[in-house]
Amino acid sequence: MKKELVINSTTTETRVALLEDGHLVEIFVERPEHERNVGDIYKGKVRKVLHGMSAAFIDIGWKQDGFLHFNDAVNYWDHNDIGDDNGYSEKEKPRVNLKYGQEVFVQITKEPISGKGPRVTSEISLPGRFTVFVPHSTMIGVSRKIPDQKEKRRLKSLVRKIKPAGCGVIVRTVAQGRSEDVLTKDVESLDVLWKKIEKKADRLEAPALAYKEISLASSVIRDLFTSDISRLIVDSKQLYREIIIYLDSVAPQLAERAEFYDGDEPIFDKYHIEHEIEKGIRRKVWIDGGGYIIIEHTEAMVTIDVNSGKFMGKKSHEENSLRVNQVAALETCRQLRLRDIGGIVVIDFIDMFEENNRKKIYDIVKKELKNDRAKADVAPIGPFGLMVLTRQRIKPSLIFTFKESCPVCKGTGMVATKETLVTEIERWITRFRNRSKEMRLRLFVHNDIHEYLTEGRAISLISRIMFRRRVFIRLIPDQSILPGEFRAFSVRHNEDVTDKYRA
Repeated sequence: MKKELVINSTTTETRVALLEDGHLVEIFVERPEHERNVGDIYKGKVRKVLHGMSAAFIDIGWKQDGFLHFNDAVNYWDHNDIGDDNGYSEKEKPRVNLKYGQEVFVQITKEPISGKGPRVTSEISLPGRFTVFVPHSTMIGVSRKIPDQKEKRRLKSLVRKIKPAGCGVIVRTVAQGRSEDVLTKDVESLDVLWKKIEKKADRLEAPALAYKEISLASSVIRDLFTSDISRLIVDSKQLYREIIIYLDSVAPQLAERAEFYDGDEPIFDKYHIEHEIEKGIRRKVWIDGGGYIIIEHTEAMVTIDVNSGKFMGKKSHEENSLRVNQVAALETCRQLRLRDIGGIVVIDFIDMFEENNRKKIYDIVKKELKNDRAKADVAPIGPFGLMVLTRQRIKPSLIFTFKESCPVCKGTGMVATKETLVTEIERWITRFRNRSKEMRLRLFVHNDIHEYLTEGRAISLISRIMFRRRVFIRLIPDQSILPGEFRAFSVRHNEDVTDKYRA
């Protein structure tokens, strides 16, 4: 499989695309107003401790408090209360020594989503090129993606020798075959960084930011630009120079794979990425053969519906359904990565009656998810033809980066019918007359509603409302008013009274 990284940098944003065999599979976006926060370290204060939720809320200086689950607060567990081998008390929940106003060190692990604040942990970790430094731990770990057991033992032995006392180190996949000097240099630089963070934090008054994770482009180079990436192309000369300097110091053999793009055509157009991004935020995604999938976001989960569409199979219904589902399963897994969909995902495949065919789809999804950097678990297709999977959620899905809720429909995709709005207006007028006793009103509505209220019939709707409610209304069309809204002004007081007389 050919893997490439393409970086587009402008004055307003930086975008990094990961391509596999020419197809976009992951996209990372960073903007000044939407900076990435995962990895940031804060000196915070405990705002609330809720034992019933097994969690604490930490003030980190944001509008929303950070959510610290007790499982992520191991540094504050009461070890005198440990009741079993898992480190849990008799109630099967870790007892923590946290109290209101206490200062704590926390690191963001998940971006805020919807109305939820960021997820934080007290287990601080600092990722380097070859290792991850864990200050408040003594663990030694090696990446599961290193298959060679002999190499795993070598790396673990090296780390045990070079790691500072009282600290933990996790060896990353890219460290395979690296020498002791290389790993020592990596660990030492992270140890120095941690000491600087601690020193800075001592001078800060909580809540305050103690450490800001490196920029998106830098972190992607650090984490993704490994030996299996055949090429990296970037359209910013300054960023290209920074990448070369970094690679020369940590992985000089990869420097020759980095290229500066100076073509006239935008780099994301050149590699057909812009079109893929546009497809990645559509509700409907067409798949090979004429079928399509529908992706719907809800508060609780994401639902994906598979449809045969224009697919014209020449075999039996079962075989045709299997063919569409196989293609849809591959595309669904790609869309999960591309859109960075997290949480619970329910997939409604086309009904298949043979258990063997259902297992084929399950095997495809399970295999494809192994290529995903995010952790995911999937269950076989159930008796109702539904497959349920969970995928690690770190940041909001791609669609929320490029889109926001419609101010007209509030994200529902629907607006009130003309009849519904006119009925609402008449009820509003009834309340206005009963409470204010006024008889004159200026009513601003969208042009379409104005036409509907005044359109030619024996007696217009607005005339009927005025006659029935004994009020004179000056109806004014206003294109700036949203189709499902209206604004009403009292003539006597010359003021907007819309909200005053709502239900």
